[in-house]
Amino acid sequence: AFGAKPTTDRRNGFSSKTLKTNDGPVNIQVPRDRDGLFVPTIVGKWASNVSDIETIVLSLYSKGMSQRDIADAIRDIYGYDVSPETISAVTDRVLDTVNEWQARRLQPIYVVLYVDCLYVSIKTEREAKQHAVYVITGINVQGMKEILGFWINETEGKSTWMKIFDELRARGVEDVVFMCMDGVTGLEEGAKVVFPEVIVQRCMVHLMRNSLQYIPSKDYAAFASQAKQLYSAPSLEAAERALEQLEKDWVAYPGAIAVWKNNWQHVSQLYNYGTSVRKGIYTTNTVESVNSSLRKVTKKGSFPNKQSVFEVFYLRAQKLSKKWTKAVRNWADMMNELFVEDSIRARIEKFTCK
Repeated sequence: AFGAKPTTDRRNGFSSKTLKTNDGPVNIQVPRDRDGLFVPTIVGKWASNVSDIETIVLSLYSKGMSQRDIADAIRDIYGYDVSPETISAVTDRVLDTVNEWQARRLQPIYVVLYVDCLYVSIKTEREAKQHAVYVITGINVQGMKEILGFWINETEGKSTWMKIFDELRARGVEDVVFMCMDGVTGLEEGAKVVFPEVIVQRCMVHLMRNSLQYIPSKDYAAFASQAKQLYSAPSLEAAERALEQLEKDWVAYPGAIAVWKNNWQHVSQLYNYGTSVRKGIYTTNTVESVNSSLRKVTKKGSFPNKQSVFEVFYLRAQKLSKKWTKAVRNWADMMNELFVEDSIRARIEKFTCK
């Protein structure tokens, strides 16, 4: 008949079950049906231990969900309540691992270090305040990417970077071939105090962003496409011609042109090296992938404290490390070009030929 249900089976209340979890026993209500055909999919019919709930909590936490949001999600999926305090206890246990990771021994030499800084909102006693999170990502002699650590301060400055470089030295880093960074005053000098032979390279991402501040948003794509030729040209002569053309085509925006002209020595030094080395230094994929991953969790709102920032960023770093299973693209070509330079080859072989 019209409207008839396809089965005679009906709901038949709930049965109680106690589950063993990482945080002790939890009582849940399991739906029943008259015919006994209902089979739960999240917590199995005979399951009494869901200790891996901790893994689920940490996975949701690493995506930037608040403890209350995680509690709501578990209630919707599993059908039982877990207090925000219990979830906090799970996430807080990560802190010891974070501290060990932050203090771990590093490799003696990195071919490239990408030095960057982003800002997050952290709650204080009176208000939410922006804090600088310092991020350093390295590429070792095998071409493998690695986040070396995170550091938090209220502002970005030379003194903090100096302390970070000193910490890297204390954790075993003896030499850095290239260091890509933005234009914070004194940062280059500070890096060379700790790593005297480092070749400091201005980050092309930062230069591009700085120059785009002077360009109308409708022209971003056109300007960026033309400006990219300054550091991707086949030769220094071609790059210089591209700069002249950029200045002619965008004469109405002298501020944008000045960014590139004032930093031309950092662009031109790229052409001291072969094509693969240049691409390895100016290619922004590494920085962009790290920043993109971290910003997925910074957009959720303010963090309750610095500890939560370290916990969430550490979990994001672990996700990235699982993806970074292969050497960066064209790494063998880059190393062959670097080894043409006797001084650089000697520095790398000092730590790899023992």
